[in-house]
Amino acid sequence: MKKVLIDLNVILDFLGKRANHQEAAHIFMLCENKKVKGFVSAHEITTLAYFLTERFKNKSGAKNIINEILDIFTTIPINEKTLRDSLNSNISDFEDAVIEQAALKENLDYIISNNIDDFNKSKVKAIIPVEFISILKNSTN
Repeated sequence: MKKVLIDLNVILDFLGKRANHQEAAHIFMLCENKKVKGFVSAHEITTLAYFLTERFKNKSGAKNIINEILDIFTTIPINEKTLRDSLNSNISDFEDAVIEQAALKENLDYIISNNIDDFNKSKVKAIIPVEFISILKNSTN
């Protein structure tokens, strides 16, 4: 079973029905149906909570969505070692470096993101959702 870290932009695409929401929905379905083991880093959840609270203007709506996300994905804790390792990453954006280090920590196969250029120096391969869906489809044929 493939193990992947889902970048926050993919989650926001799904929730906000943005341009790539259908591919994001497919990724969610794969994780929910246990065809893929999906992960998110803990700091993505706190950032998502901020966006959702702004969107819904209440904590109740945000809380429900966060609970659903936590039911679908495994959360990778972010500790001091992860943060320090992120400071030494080849990725210049700290938040993206934390995602890379979280994926390394869990020995994940891919980071799924719609901003793969942010991960061009990552030690874990980053791919867009449609590419991951294609890889899965080709591996089952």
